[in-house]
Amino acid sequence: MAAAGTETTETAVASAPLDRARAALARLDNRQKVILMVAIAALVALLVAAGTLLRQSEFRILFSNVGERDGGAIIAALEQMNVPFRFNDSGSAILVPAARVHDVRLRLASQGLPRGGAVGFELMESQKFGISQFAEQLNYQRGLEGELSRTVQSIAAVEAARVHLAIPKPSVFMREELKPSASVMLRLYPGRSLDGAQIAGIQNLVAASVPQLAASSVTLLDQNGTLLSQMKSKLLEAGLDPTQVKYVNEIEASIIKRIEDILTPIVGAGNARVQIAADIDFSQSEHTAETHRPNTTPPEISIRSQQTNETASTSPTAQGVPGALSNQPPVPATAPLTQPPVPPAAGATGAAPPTPGQINAAGVQAPIASVGQPLNTSKSSTINYEVDRTIRHVRQSVGTIRRLSAAVVVNQRKDTAKDGKSISKPLPDAELKQISDLVKEAMGFSKERGDTISVANAPFTAIEKDDGVPLWRDPETVSLTKELVKYGVIAAIIAYLLLGVVRPLVRTMVGPPAGEKTLGSQIDVHAEEEGEGAGIEHVPTASELLERKLAEVRAIAQQDPQAVANIIKEWTGANAG
Repeated sequence: MAAAGTETTETAVASAPLDRARAALARLDNRQKVILMVAIAALVALLVAAGTLLRQSEFRILFSNVGERDGGAIIAALEQMNVPFRFNDSGSAILVPAARVHDVRLRLASQGLPRGGAVGFELMESQKFGISQFAEQLNYQRGLEGELSRTVQSIAAVEAARVHLAIPKPSVFMREELKPSASVMLRLYPGRSLDGAQIAGIQNLVAASVPQLAASSVTLLDQNGTLLSQMKSKLLEAGLDPTQVKYVNEIEASIIKRIEDILTPIVGAGNARVQIAADIDFSQSEHTAETHRPNTTPPEISIRSQQTNETASTSPTAQGVPGALSNQPPVPATAPLTQPPVPPAAGATGAAPPTPGQINAAGVQAPIASVGQPLNTSKSSTINYEVDRTIRHVRQSVGTIRRLSAAVVVNQRKDTAKDGKSISKPLPDAELKQISDLVKEAMGFSKERGDTISVANAPFTAIEKDDGVPLWRDPETVSLTKELVKYGVIAAIIAYLLLGVVRPLVRTMVGPPAGEKTLGSQIDVHAEEEGEGAGIEHVPTASELLERKLAEVRAIAQQDPQAVANIIKEWTGANAG
């Protein structure tokens, strides 16, 4: 019996919520039940839609602007890796969950995806045995073109690139030998362009990758068919390389900055415009010169060597009476032979005078009577002087300034007229001369070099400030506004369904609390209280009672309008049932 009582209690407890739910639903009529079901379904649908939108915002771009072949390979790889993906509205980008973007990119890169629409040297890995030389050369050229395309695509402004190489067959005849050439088709990102240095860089990159290919034989085109290889600056066309052009621009910018810095405190910021044209000499030359000067100045004469030769000889002749005695040889000289005398030192007065009756020639000194006649003497002197030689080796420095030209425009000074209007007044000549002198000193003016300068004073035209794209037309602002409006509409609909539809229906299903009195009971209680307090003498008429009840109803409606609305709904519902 106890067990049966327990089961009965549990069944009653379990059926109690169901009974209460049935009782609550019974308080609603058919129209209210339909409204409640529609509101609950709409809430569920809105919550599901909000969750879907939130999950969509977690997807990020994996790759954009991929080709059809690469796109199919990437999708197949994502399906194998069980990675969810989707496409953007235009279908030009593949989206994956934001938390897996970097992981998926690395895993796809290990598989060589995306390939960029061109095959590289991996084409040589699948060579078949017995392939012909022509096919092997063709595959090598295709692989080289693909590798060059990938390299050019790594430039920031280039979205896609395609390289075509024209490599002629080698010939044993030099007259028939042709040089290779190349053409590059570029697709640039919207709003971007290539400057002269980048174009020259691409040309030199392709030329350095192909043997005997000159940079001038590389042609560049963009997606609009514009010939980019001819879009060079005048400095590049003059034969300067990009490094030299950059050096010229840096020199001009440096001089302009120095001039602007010295003029700003005088004329104010933005009241001076400066332009500099620098003529730079990049020629390289070396000069070697050897000069000889005449060595004739006595104090500067340098003697390298000196040699003096003196000789003396006599011819014997017959003298005296003919006979044996007269044919005898002459008596030997009595004076001894001596060594040649040493030249006198510098500053000496000269040689000693000869002794009377003596002969002094070629180092021989003897009496004149003992010397045979005739006497033959000779004297020779050889002096070698040092040669005055100068060797000069001059190497001209690269990047010297040959000429500078400066143009400076100074704004007129603003002043206020008597009527309060702003007027422009030209600067006085003395101030313009001072500005010109300052500019000359700042730029390093050289008259011998042929530098020129021109300073003008003119009123500047007011430039209208371009605030850019208005805030209400900014794409980021428009996108953010759309997102806020979308989520705001969903939140407003959910709030309306919860507060305006579901809440009143739930109150009707639950019913008034136990302590709350209905409108009729409250009116009766107020009437009884007023009747007891008024006394027996005054008996209100029917019209007074009606007015009093109406006033009480108005007061109650002002205090708790929701309760009055619920009561009226109950009345209308009961009558409709």
